Amino acid sequence: MTSTTVPVIFDLDGTLVDPAGGITEGIAAALTAVGLPVPGQDLLEAMIGPKLSDSLLNVAQVPARHLDEVIRRYREHYVATGIAQSRLYPGVREVLESFAAAGKPVAVATQKPQNLARKVLAHHGIDGLFLTIRGSADDETAIEGVPMGKTEIIAAALEDLDTRHALMVGDRAQDVSGAIANGLDCIGVAWGFAPDGELENAGSVAVVHTAEELVKVIDRLQAIHSAAMSEVTNDGNV
Repeated sequence: MTSTTVPVIFDLDGTLVDPAGGITEGIAAALTAVGLPVPGQDLLEAMIGPKLSDSLLNVAQVPARHLDEVIRRYREHYVATGIAQSRLYPGVREVLESFAAAGKPVAVATQKPQNLARKVLAHHGIDGLFLTIRGSADDETAIEGVPMGKTEIIAAALEDLDTRHALMVGDRAQDVSGAIANGLDCIGVAWGFAPDGELENAGSVAVVHTAEELVKVIDRLQAIHSAAMSEVTNDGNV
């Protein structure tokens, strides 16, 4: 990777992939199986993006003693039927393939368990386009004993990319805050699951509505970052 190459790190659900009911139906099925009440559709959709265990505890009000069982049943349902329900958002495949063809490095940073994220991306035939895919542990708590929130997952992707400079693309506030915590700009995508104003209020540098608009913003920001990095590299006083 050259010193002026600026990678792009993508969130997964709500950014690259539309779960198309696979997540919300899986949560509902798991809660029902354990005998717990199922939140309304708006609340179920609000649970897409944040760490599942946090959403189950704080949004669905799942008692802590039932958390592991609900997650286990959800995972079984999601692997059996949810992945097949998902679909790539319009233009995503073309964007990723064009970046790969141009030698632009891309990565994934998701709070979905890392092995499951790989399965989702492989299902859509795009896993090979990413230099690294980072997520949480299978139990969504930690990898090698270290708690993994979005900030830490983005940091892990940056370490894999061997850079401190990148752009983040995501659809929820935690994508923006995780990027900012790592010193990155975050572009928000309006086709995901954020309520109106969430991405702007979180501090995204732009909110885009189409894949074409996303590419234009990425190209503009990459040019700015590359120019700045080049100036630092060529400054003999630094």
